[in-house]
Amino acid sequence: MSVARITEITAASPKSFEDAINNGLHRANETIDHIEGAWVKDMKVVVKGGRVDEYRVNMKLTFVLR
Repeated sequence: MSVARITEITAASPKSFEDAINNGLHRANETIDHIEGAWVKDMKVVVKGGRVDEYRVNMKLTFVLR
């Protein structure tokens, strides 16, 4: 029997939402083992001077405890 845990993270990128997701997964993978899935809960942008300055995502990560 496996036991899974869910944790929520926020990640950002000046390039794109996809880059923010990859940044978050890469960073989480440094400290969390056995990540099996991610759910992008929210997406938002930070606007400065009428332009998008940063892309942000809130994600829920699922990982198996072993």
